[in-house]
Amino acid sequence: MAQVPQTFLDALAVRTWCGLALEALGSAREEIDAINVYPVADGDTGTNLYLTVESAVAAVEAVFAAHEVDSRAPGKPALADAVRAMAHGALIGAQGNSGTILAQLLRGMTQILAADGERPHTDGDGLRLALRHAADAARQAVAHPVEGTVLSVAAAAADAAHAVEGDCGTVARAAYEGARAALAATPGQLAVLRRAGVVDAGGRGLVAVLGALVETFTGETPRPAAGAAGLTDTVCEPGRMEGGADDVGACAVATSVVEEDGPAFEVIYLLEAEDTAVARLRERLDALGDSLVVVGGDGLWNVHVHVDDAGAAVEAGVEAGRPYRIRITHFGVGDVHTARGERPPRPRVQRAVVAVVPGEGLAGLYGEAGATTVLARPGEPPASGELVEAVRRAHAREVVLLPNDAELRHTAAAAAEQARTEGIRVALIPTRSAVQGIAALAVHEPERRFDEDVVSMTSAAGATRYAEVCVAERQSWTMAGICQAGDVLGLIEGDVAVIGADVTAAAETVLDRMLQAGGELVTLVLGDDAPESIADHLEARVRETHLAVDTVVYRGGQGALLLIGVE
Repeated sequence: MAQVPQTFLDALAVRTWCGLALEALGSAREEIDAINVYPVADGDTGTNLYLTVESAVAAVEAVFAAHEVDSRAPGKPALADAVRAMAHGALIGAQGNSGTILAQLLRGMTQILAADGERPHTDGDGLRLALRHAADAARQAVAHPVEGTVLSVAAAAADAAHAVEGDCGTVARAAYEGARAALAATPGQLAVLRRAGVVDAGGRGLVAVLGALVETFTGETPRPAAGAAGLTDTVCEPGRMEGGADDVGACAVATSVVEEDGPAFEVIYLLEAEDTAVARLRERLDALGDSLVVVGGDGLWNVHVHVDDAGAAVEAGVEAGRPYRIRITHFGVGDVHTARGERPPRPRVQRAVVAVVPGEGLAGLYGEAGATTVLARPGEPPASGELVEAVRRAHAREVVLLPNDAELRHTAAAAAEQARTEGIRVALIPTRSAVQGIAALAVHEPERRFDEDVVSMTSAAGATRYAEVCVAERQSWTMAGICQAGDVLGLIEGDVAVIGADVTAAAETVLDRMLQAGGELVTLVLGDDAPESIADHLEARVRETHLAVDTVVYRGGQGALLLIGVE
């Protein structure tokens, strides 16, 4: 059904724009993924932009829904409420380098559109100011801006908008045409694009978003952007672009374009921190890797960086504030380190591991072992959609899925089934604790046949008995008796076996009981609130009572006070 064009900026215009942008990115997602060669040829820019806008749409819809049920506020939400929701939704849902930059563009627009002042920014002049501020804010968020990227496209859109007078439709159309021309010019600005015969994927996505803005205010779908016709079987000669702007990017990528080794991991997380701490964080992450983008403000930030040491990137966030929703993606062989001419960018790796982890420290540990991680936040277990998205990010033909929680078995099974419909071979290993996942990951060998690898990982996980030490949140009846809120609980294989008052004493009792059945290796995963001396105490206990048993200790971050595994 045709959209009714909006004549000025209000909450309904924001809602319409977000919805149309999501539709446009949905239609162009596969094409944008296919031309993604910079900064990493990981073939997911279109998907990342779509997921970012999807989160923005959900936030805006939530504002409208809340307004509809509030009898004290008849009519529609205020413009400021709608744009703040849009920006916040994009910030918390931003995926990848391109999604993070788009989130900052939307935040930059919001800072103008939601600002208090004598004159509301609801007309063409307000939109022009918002586009200029958005482009400037995005450039400032990137540690080392590069021309020929989405930053160039955003700047060109703002310049073109600034050069016209008129209503929102006139300004939006000028911004779109300026962005479209800048997109066609990106191969001349960035050699990696020129060699591949494509335009910048992030810029292509921004053009789609601005096209949706034009449709919002005019009711007309603008002419196709560069590459909008989709990829064809035609292969462009490196360095040669055929046709006009409409054909730019509509060629199959002929060569891999990354000639130098790049960092092994993409690390993304939300961060609650003060501005001064974020300034120091930028410096530290800039020294660790590249593609650094830090966006946000008012105490909430989205951090994106490519590094070789994923754990160090997470630790830097812990020092700056409270990181959460941590996502660590391992760039598979062939994604970053292929030489020019060997193969197309971002071929699927043969095999990957996707794991749910209960803390930032474990996210770093699993990430360094090559796994793609999904953080299980306290009280917020991941939905099947998050697991499916992680499987997609792993970009492999075969995926081993480790839920690491008995409560997630149905969620993980649903995600595995969905991924299989997309042609991905998925094996679900029913790990019930992160320590079982560690054991499975330790024997993982991607070079083996898939079935053999799965059997070996399943066997290692099954041979690992697991326990947890935590604090009771409320009075409850357990297998060990009635506990009160604040009691220390020791759970073995999911059942409460010990109720006590001291964390270390309870942990020692649990460990002794587990080792009564034998074992060769004890794994201890410490939570942030675990006593400082507990690891040394338990290690000494194992040495004194079980001479042939080794102990390894990891910092897990948030989650249980202590996880124990015995193999």
